[in-house]
Amino acid sequence: MGIEQATENLLDVTAKKAKLNLIPGTPYAGGDAATPPMGWSSWNTFRNRINESLILETAEAMLKSGLTAYGYNRVNIDDCWQSSQRDANGRLQPDFGTFPSGIPALVRKVNALGIKLGIYSSNGQFTCESLPASQGNELLDARTFAEWGIEYFKYDFCHNDPLPTRAPLIEKISLISAAGGEAKEYGAGEALLEGGAAIERDAKLGTGYYIAGLSFGAGSATFTVDAPAAGTYILTIGMRKKYMVKKFLVVEVNGDKTYDTIVPAVWPMTAVDGRHQMTVELAAGENKLKFCNPIASRFDSAAYLYTRMGKALIQATEEVAAREGKPVKPITYSICEWGFRLPWKWGRGAGNLWRTTLDIRPNWAHILAIYEVNVHLAQYAGPGGFNDPDMLEVGNGGLNYEENKSHFTLWCMMNAPLLLGNDIRKFLNPDGTPDTQNEAYKVVTNREVIALDQDPLARQCRRISTNGFGDILVKDLAGGDAAICFLNKGSTTRLFSIPLERLKECEYLSLPDKEEYAVKELWTGTEGTVTETVHTTVAPHGVAVFRIYA
Repeated sequence: MGIEQATENLLDVTAKKAKLNLIPGTPYAGGDAATPPMGWSSWNTFRNRINESLILETAEAMLKSGLTAYGYNRVNIDDCWQSSQRDANGRLQPDFGTFPSGIPALVRKVNALGIKLGIYSSNGQFTCESLPASQGNELLDARTFAEWGIEYFKYDFCHNDPLPTRAPLIEKISLISAAGGEAKEYGAGEALLEGGAAIERDAKLGTGYYIAGLSFGAGSATFTVDAPAAGTYILTIGMRKKYMVKKFLVVEVNGDKTYDTIVPAVWPMTAVDGRHQMTVELAAGENKLKFCNPIASRFDSAAYLYTRMGKALIQATEEVAAREGKPVKPITYSICEWGFRLPWKWGRGAGNLWRTTLDIRPNWAHILAIYEVNVHLAQYAGPGGFNDPDMLEVGNGGLNYEENKSHFTLWCMMNAPLLLGNDIRKFLNPDGTPDTQNEAYKVVTNREVIALDQDPLARQCRRISTNGFGDILVKDLAGGDAAICFLNKGSTTRLFSIPLERLKECEYLSLPDKEEYAVKELWTGTEGTVTETVHTTVAPHGVAVFRIYA
C-alpha cells in the first residue's frame, strides 16, 4: 500500500471512529478571506527571537521588496510576543522588554505602510511557549485585539483543557433580576424534555425528580420562563450531587443567545444539593431557556471552543466599530488545531482557515507528507474557508530550487494560505532595492502561479492520478480556464502526459469542449497550443504547471 492510499484510509477510519455531535452552523461570517490570505509569519525562522524592531523591519522589507504588489499584505506575530502576566484588568499585554512601545503603536506603524498586523494566542490555558493564552478569556482577549487594531489571529491548540462531556442533573432553576426583585422558581417537571442529535436517547426525569440525560449530547430540557422586564437576570441552577467530575452546560435563550458554564466537581457527601449561578439576558415576557451539553467527544470540544472564539472576534470588532463610529475592521481567523480533531469537518463554520496537519519543516519528505494529507480534503474548502497545510518554508532549510518551486506550486494549487516563513529582509539589496536574483524571491513572486491560489472561484485542486512517483492535479479556474500540475515526487526525471479528452470529461473542471486550446507553462513561460495531449518532462522533486485557456 502506498503512502497516498494509507493516508486516505487513515483519514477515513479516523472520521468513522470519531464520536461527533458537531453543532451545525452557517459559514463563518467574520474575517477578510474571500481568497486565501497572503503575508508573512514570524515562527518558522525566528520562533521566540522576536521583538518590535524585527516586526517593523519585516513590514518595511515587505513593502520595499515589492511583495505587497504581489498580494502579500499581512505581517503576523506568532508566539512569544506577550508578557507572562496579564495586566490589572486581566488583559493580555506585550512583553515589556521586546515590545516596549506596545502593540497598538506597532499596529499604527505597520498600517501606515499599507500592511495589516496579525497576532497569536492558544486555545488553552497557556500558549505552546507556556505564556498566557485565551481559553476561558475569549471575549476579553478578542476585545483587546479588536481595540488594538489587529486584523489576523492565529489560534493554536497547546495546553487545551477539553470541555466535560457530562452535564449536571438539574432539579430546578430560579431567576431573579440583577436589578433586584423577587426570584421565580421552576421545577424539573416544568421543562420540555427532548432527544439529542448524537445519541438516540431522550432527556428524562430521574428518580427523585431531577432532569437526567443531558450528557454526551444526548438530550435537552427547555423551560418557558417569564421576565417582568428586559435585562440581565441571575440564573441559579439547582443540581443533584452525583458524579464527582467537572460538568458542562449550555443555555440557549430564545434560540439566538448562547451562554455556557463549567460546573466544578462537587462532593456528594451531604444531603444538601448543589447550586450554580450565571447571568443571562432575557426579553420582557416569555422566554425559552434550553439546557443541554452538546459535547459528546474531544472532537466536539475543539469545535465548540474554536467556534466560541470566532463568535467573540465578530462581536468584538462590531463593538469597537460601533463605539468609534467607523466601519468594522475584520479579524481573519486562523484555526490551528493540527488536524487531530478533523477541523475540516467543522472549521468552515468556525473560522476562515483551519490547520490540517502538524507543523511544517523545511525538508522535502515533510512537505510531501503534509501534501498527502491536505490534497484529500478539497471538498471542505471554498471561498472564505480554506484548508491550511501550514506556513511556507520557501527559502528555508535545505530545500533546493526545484523543491521550493514544487512547495509553492502545490500550496497554490491547494488554495492554501500563502504565509511566508523566511527572513524576507534578505530579499533586499544593500541599497534597499529588491534582490530579483534571489531564487526564493523569484519563486514567491511568480504572479501567474499566485493567480491560481487567488482565483476568485477559490476551488482547491483535485488529484486525478498518482502512482507513488508522480501525481497529476487539476484545478478549476474562473472563466472556464483550468490548471494542470505534474508533480514528480521521485529522484529521477520523468515524463508526464494527459489527454485533452480526459480533461474535458473531468468532473472537477468546467473546461469547454474545443478542438484546440491555448496553453502556458507558468514557470518557464513557454506558450503554445494543444490539440491532443498535454505532456512534458519534469525534474526530480519538481513540478510543471500549465494554464489552459478556455
